[in-house]
Amino acid sequence: MYTRHDELPVLYRRQGQMEAEHYNLVSRALRRLESSIRLRLPGLKTLDLILQADAWIVVDRAFNDVPVVAWTGFKTQERSGLHEPVSCELRYFHGHAAIIRTRVLALMDTLLEERLGDGGDVHNVLSFPGKE
Repeated sequence: MYTRHDELPVLYRRQGQMEAEHYNLVSRALRRLESSIRLRLPGLKTLDLILQADAWIVVDRAFNDVPVVAWTGFKTQERSGLHEPVSCELRYFHGHAAIIRTRVLALMDTLLEERLGDGGDVHNVLSFPGKE
């Protein structure tokens, strides 16, 4: 389990929110695939994303997995439905971390949907037979 985001000094931290579609996708992937997932982020050279139940951390492989940005402290108990965003803490460890944040989330969604394999399936709703 990766813990360096708790051990190294933070450049900047703030409260934020994670959109429900991102949080729900990661939660589902962590339950179905593994308890910790590491994704290589195509187009972002040496950056990887480590997904754990308590934190999502972008790390730089070229610098011994030093954290770049992390989302931690997810407060799921504060939301009343799956469609609502989740409060969290955002930690920046690099001066340019804010620039890649949105791109990381988009890449994460694409990579996890491919791994879960449920993006292209067609689903049908079946009706219950009526009482006659």
